[in-house]
Amino acid sequence: MIKRRKAKIVSIGGVKIGGRYPIAVQSMCNTDTRDAKATVKQIRALEEAGCEIVRVAVPDMQAAEAVSEIKKRIHIPLVADIHFQYLLALECAKRGADKLRINPGNIGSAENTKAVVKEAKRRKIPIRIGVNSGSIERKLLEKYGYPTPEAAVESALNHIKILEDLDFADIVVAIKFSDTTKTIEANRILAPKCSYPLHLGVTEAGPPKIGSIKSAIGIGSLLYDGIGDTIRVSLTGDPVEEVKVGYEILKDLGIRSHGPMLTACPTCGRTEVDLVKMVGKVEEVLKEIKKPIKVAVMGCAVNGPGEAKESDIAVVGGKRMGAIFVRGKVVASLPEEKMYQRLLEEIAKFEVDA
Repeated sequence: MIKRRKAKIVSIGGVKIGGRYPIAVQSMCNTDTRDAKATVKQIRALEEAGCEIVRVAVPDMQAAEAVSEIKKRIHIPLVADIHFQYLLALECAKRGADKLRINPGNIGSAENTKAVVKEAKRRKIPIRIGVNSGSIERKLLEKYGYPTPEAAVESALNHIKILEDLDFADIVVAIKFSDTTKTIEANRILAPKCSYPLHLGVTEAGPPKIGSIKSAIGIGSLLYDGIGDTIRVSLTGDPVEEVKVGYEILKDLGIRSHGPMLTACPTCGRTEVDLVKMVGKVEEVLKEIKKPIKVAVMGCAVNGPGEAKESDIAVVGGKRMGAIFVRGKVVASLPEEKMYQRLLEEIAKFEVDA
């Protein structure tokens, strides 16, 4: 049983994080934010995939001005990602951003920070402090020698203190490295040092295959420790894949159910059906199913029956025949050529009846 770290509750638009609220799945657009139409289109695709919070880059005033148009046409909280320029933070807050991602120590004078905090307070917008290896202050790099987890934690705590000294506590914190082990270590150090919600991710994780593995290890290890209140899987490519992988991590840890879970054996010399083909077809069908149904596709009678009893629906192949299980009970035994269609029928029925 995972014992979750107790974090302060923070509201991001209509989504609450921290406390006992579900760990939220987040993503970030890779469109040009100034192109509101393209950005909205991508956000709607993310919404369809189950994304609960979305972040957009705000590199200039034109992008900041587009926030209001984007915000009007989407249904999930919008986070404005800003670096260095406090005026962009003020503009995004005025135009409806639900959270600001900005490091208070990196936006110029103390007066700039005060202005942003004042506006965030007035509009009840949280601020996310985000530290990665490239944003650690020079004096800390000199102190630690290079971007260590300890340096990142000290940087985050320094930024937190700036906000707390301004009587602002609506804070979310993230420490990310592209190095998975550093990400894990930094968040383990930070977790007991503050009570704010932590946003998890392995930054610049890479293309989908490599990035998914790195993210599963980094994010999954921390979630298993009970650390984390929002997650973002950073992949090079379509951000919809980030959402899918994020939910798979949560599902595999038993933290959240979102859509189907497919279990399939790796095949071996005992397999007597074309299991690879069957698994591929079942996987395609399950993409259209939204409810948390567990489906198993197994290739022989050694592990198959036991796994079938743990699943909602399963097929166990053997000797060119297949047994179809529903809620642990055999409902049919069919030749291989008929087995697949019957499995699809049972999945469809289960979906309707659920």
